Amino acid sequence: MTQSSISEDLKKYLIPAFKRKAKSITAVNLEQFSTYTDTLIIIECSSIRQVSSIAEYLVKDLKKKKIKTLGMEGLRDSEWALLDYGETVIHIFESEAKSFFDLEGLWADAPRLDLIKLEKTYGQMET
Repeated sequence: MTQSSISEDLKKYLIPAFKRKAKSITAVNLEQFSTYTDTLIIIECSSIRQVSSIAEYLVKDLKKKKIKTLGMEGLRDSEWALLDYGETVIHIFESEAKSFFDLEGLWADAPRLDLIKLEKTYGQMET
């Protein structure tokens, strides 16, 4: 199930991710499923280096917008990074780690947000 409208607040997190040419980006609406966050963004990267690059770029970009992280893990040389912004949690994975942790499978019943318009507007992801 997908939802078509993406809030302006959520776009602040998604647009910079699209600009960094991730392999894939999924946004999961957890409002009805979780008490710790409203939206889970899952970004797939083609290398450990790209994981670090995207994570660091997001932190800097959001900091410029005066959005501070509540917590972060794995920003340097890791196959996985976590950026916690409270209502939005971002997981950035190298492809194998993404498959191993399978967060989309864990939250299979939660609706996905439709990101096609953002992808077309803000960056072509790798194919």
